[in-house]
Amino acid sequence: MKAILGEKLGMTQVFDDEARAIPVTVLKAGPCHVAQIKTTESDGYGAIQIAFQEIPARKSNGPMTGHYSKAGIAPHRHLVELRVDDPGQYTLGQEISVADVFVVGQRADVAGVSRGKGFQGVMKRHNFAGQGASHGVHRVHRAPGSIGACATPSRVFKGVKLPGRMGGEQRTVMNLEVVQVDADRGLLMLKGAVPGAKGAVVLVREAVKTRG
Repeated sequence: MKAILGEKLGMTQVFDDEARAIPVTVLKAGPCHVAQIKTTESDGYGAIQIAFQEIPARKSNGPMTGHYSKAGIAPHRHLVELRVDDPGQYTLGQEISVADVFVVGQRADVAGVSRGKGFQGVMKRHNFAGQGASHGVHRVHRAPGSIGACATPSRVFKGVKLPGRMGGEQRTVMNLEVVQVDADRGLLMLKGAVPGAKGAVVLVREAVKTRG
């Protein structure tokens, strides 16, 4: 599984050969470093840990400093583990750039934490249509309406769509097209939107359900 960590810089648009505007999300992808290699013989499965965003040693605790020192790299802010078929093709401390993972035209899946929107009503949270706003209707236009089932069963069923906390959850957007790869600046442009606000860290991996 090829993947890389990146920071969301924002959205813009680019134009193709036919002068059509394509909305893209710009990511500062990598560079990442291999912090640990796990093999079937030693750990029971094959995987690598990649680290992103180097930080000063004074901002890392003792265990993490020792973990990174084994790989011969400085402490990093983010660390994720990826399953791989052949861990032997990686080396400790190896640098992984965006050009090593993606090419133009490839499809990618992006995982991140969506923007938190706080406490929201049913119209915003669940796309309810709302109640009537004509004569004779009280000021309940954005209320959910009836949620019970009378005397039987005398309770509200679990899973009923109601107001509540919205956003701030792990989400994955799949099959985004790679529009541009800037190897010199480490930029990756994906067609469409990805989870998270500007500055959010996302995991970009090769698509697992590529459309024909």
